Amino acid sequence: MTAGFFAVFDDIAALLDDAAAMSKIATKKTAGVLGDDLAVNAEKASGFASSRELPVLWAITKGSFRNKLIILPFAFLLSAFAPWIIVPILMLGGLYLAFEGAEKIYDYFQPHPHEKEEFSAVSTETILEHEAKKIKSAILTDFILSIEIVIIALGTVVEKELPVQIVVVSSVAILATIGVYGFVALLVRMDDMGFKLIAIADNRNRPLEAVGKTLVLALPKVIKLLTVVGTLAMLLVAGGIFVHNVHPLHDALHFMPSLLAEMVTGVVIGALVLMAEKLFIKLKTVIAR
Repeated sequence: MTAGFFAVFDDIAALLDDAAAMSKIATKKTAGVLGDDLAVNAEKASGFASSRELPVLWAITKGSFRNKLIILPFAFLLSAFAPWIIVPILMLGGLYLAFEGAEKIYDYFQPHPHEKEEFSAVSTETILEHEAKKIKSAILTDFILSIEIVIIALGTVVEKELPVQIVVVSSVAILATIGVYGFVALLVRMDDMGFKLIAIADNRNRPLEAVGKTLVLALPKVIKLLTVVGTLAMLLVAGGIFVHNVHPLHDALHFMPSLLAEMVTGVVIGALVLMAEKLFIKLKTVIAR
């Protein structure tokens, strides 16, 4: 009986060792998407009043955890019983990411009229409604990026037994959420850290005061940079989904560097989806009249 008891411990130890080794591999393979996830979510979590940044970020983080709780069981079930449907799901997500990226580019060149006047004097209810919409959009984008992360992680352990798959993919998903949103939380509070350092310096510690001022002045530039990077990241992820899963497209673009091929694909698909959306809205308006 004692021998059987220790045999169980040996099996558990071997399982954990295998899971730890595969987790490292899975994390490396998802690093690119995690970088995109960070850029996209940092951009999504910005643009709020200072007092609302952390509550909004916490709401998005909770939504991200809920996303993982929904995605993980379905991913394991699909991997076991319907692996053929995973790619179509990824491509639907790719359409949405491409659309979001293209829409941001379109809005930059065709800004909505009177947008500044509209937000200069608004009620608290309007601000909270706008905030809720941004949170919902961020959680939806996180859902799609989470699918990509989970599927890539699952692909590294698809030949392993189910317990290893569950430990590895769940670990990567949880660490991704904690790492991405933890870093974003530090980023959006960068100006507050700067003001704190300036206050501590109190005109006596020039180097510390300089660091504080740098943090305060750098935040708007970093947010603008992340807006651009986040938009490009959405287009890259979307393009990558199609380039890697549509073989004729991959063969047609093989002469291009991979990043360029993915970006071109993301922009073209995003533009097509955006045009379809604009056309649908016009037709809906005409029919309504």
